[in-house]
Amino acid sequence: MEPIAAVLVASDSRSSKARAEHSGPAAQDALEALGIGVVEVAVIPDEVDLISQQLNKWAETEGIYLILTSGGTGLSPRDVTPEATRSVIEKEVPGIPELLRAKSLAITPHAALSRGIAGVINNTLIINLPGSPKAVRESISFLAPLLPHALETVAGRAVECAG
Repeated sequence: MEPIAAVLVASDSRSSKARAEHSGPAAQDALEALGIGVVEVAVIPDEVDLISQQLNKWAETEGIYLILTSGGTGLSPRDVTPEATRSVIEKEVPGIPELLRAKSLAITPHAALSRGIAGVINNTLIINLPGSPKAVRESISFLAPLLPHALETVAGRAVECAG
C-alpha cells in the first residue's frame, strides 16, 4: 500500500487570496519526503460546514488514509477546525495532538494554545495542524515515526504488536 493523503487548509484570508498560502505546499512537500503521496490540497474558508463536508468527501474516497488540516486551531472566533473535525470522526486519537503539543512546546510556548485534535473516520486518519508553514513542517517531522504504523492500522493492514 502506498499511503495517500490530502491536505486541507482552513483560512478565510488564504481562501479569498488576500494572503498567499504556503502551509498546504509545506505539508505536501513534507509528506512526499516521507513517501506519502498527496492527491489534493484544498484551501477553504473557516466554516464548520465547509470543513466537515470536505473531510467527509475525502474520507469516503478510496485510498485516502490520511487527511492533514492546517489552520483554524487557535483561539480566534473563526478558528473552528477542531469542531468540524470532531463532528465527522468516529473515534478520537488523543495521543497525537498530545505529542504535537508536547514536542512543539520545546520550540514555542504558543503551542499550548493549539486546540488541534486527531481522529479516525472510515479508514482515514485526520490530524489538525497549526496554520504556519514552519509549524506544519515541524509537526509532520514529529509524526514521521508513527505515521507508517498508524496508516497501516487505519487501512486494516497492520500486524498486531506483540506485547
